[in-house]
Amino acid sequence: MKMKLPDLGLKGKVVLITGATGGLGGAIAAAFASAGATLFLHGTTPAKLERLSQELAGEGIESHQRPADLRNSAACEDLATWVAGHSGRIDILVNAAGINRPQNPEDVTEANWDDIFDINLKGLFFVSQAAGRHMIRQGGGKIVNISSQAGSVALPFRAAYCASKGGVDQLTRTLAYEWARHRINVNAVAPTFVLTPMTQGMMADETFKTFVLGSIPLGRMVAPEEVAYATLFLAGPLADMITGHILMVDGGWTIK
Repeated sequence: MKMKLPDLGLKGKVVLITGATGGLGGAIAAAFASAGATLFLHGTTPAKLERLSQELAGEGIESHQRPADLRNSAACEDLATWVAGHSGRIDILVNAAGINRPQNPEDVTEANWDDIFDINLKGLFFVSQAAGRHMIRQGGGKIVNISSQAGSVALPFRAAYCASKGGVDQLTRTLAYEWARHRINVNAVAPTFVLTPMTQGMMADETFKTFVLGSIPLGRMVAPEEVAYATLFLAGPLADMITGHILMVDGGWTIK
């Protein structure tokens, strides 16, 4: 029997990507642009957003940008309202905003703990809530959270980060359960260490680099585009029957 394979089905879809100015968020934005989606991009720094906009424009890709502090729930609501007001809908939300400040657990400050949770978990929830309200009204949508293998396994120097990503995974499952009746799919992509400017400094420590590469059965870190491809899959029609899933892109770290 001959089967006709569908394309990614994202042409003209309206996608909001938080954290788009990061190395991983930028790769996700480029992937969605290549798939024909209409881009609405969030970042915290106007200059970085403008730089990203110019890079995309240089490739003939139109995008819309808005800076916002996602630690503020009102700003999260404004972000979703901006997208819906401009386009009339929000088809896809990708929550890629996040921070990681490695520290020994005995040295974690309350300020660092709060920042990590406010951005990685609180902001993710309130952007999802705001976008989810629009998706409920329009009859469906897709939410993809960028989590981490740190939500499933313990990592050194990352007590707050691991705890926040564990929260992202459980929130993903809960929202998937709550919003299934509204035809909203909620999933997460959970990569291992990704080759980005943020991780370059970490990998300068040879001991830590040996630990990381020795923990990945496939023997290498993940490229940003590989995380982007997984995100595209979960955001498109090929994944219409997948919800509440945490897709590991970890080279096998978590199978041990």
